[in-house]
Amino acid sequence: MYGTSRISRAASARRGRRASRSAAGLALAAVTTAVLATGCSMQDAICGGGEYPVMTIGATGSACVSDDEDPPKGYVRYPKGKVPEHVDDKWDVYWRTHSVDKDGRIIEVPAGS
Repeated sequence: MYGTSRISRAASARRGRRASRSAAGLALAAVTTAVLATGCSMQDAICGGGEYPVMTIGATGSACVSDDEDPPKGYVRYPKGKVPEHVDDKWDVYWRTHSVDKDGRIIEVPAGS
C-alpha cells in the first residue's frame, strides 16, 4: 500500500517519453548543425559511388562510367582539375557550353548543339 502509486508511475512514464523525444530532437539538431558547419554539400552528385563522369567528344553530353571501366567510344574523361562533382557546380555549368575536340583541345560548343 505504501509503494509507488499508479498515478506517479504514469507521470514518470510520460516524463521518460518526453525525455527520449527531446534527446532525439537534440541529436537531429546536432547532426544538422554538423553538416552545415563542415560545408558538406547537399547538392546531387554528378555520378554515384564507384563511378566517374565522362563527356562526349565535340558535344555537351555526359555519362557516368564504372571506376573499373574505360570511357565508351565517343566519350573521354574530363580534363584534370575540371571535373564536375555536383549538379550546377562551377564545372557542370562550364561544360554545358564547352567540350573537347578529337585532339583533346577545349572548344566552345555553339548554342543548340
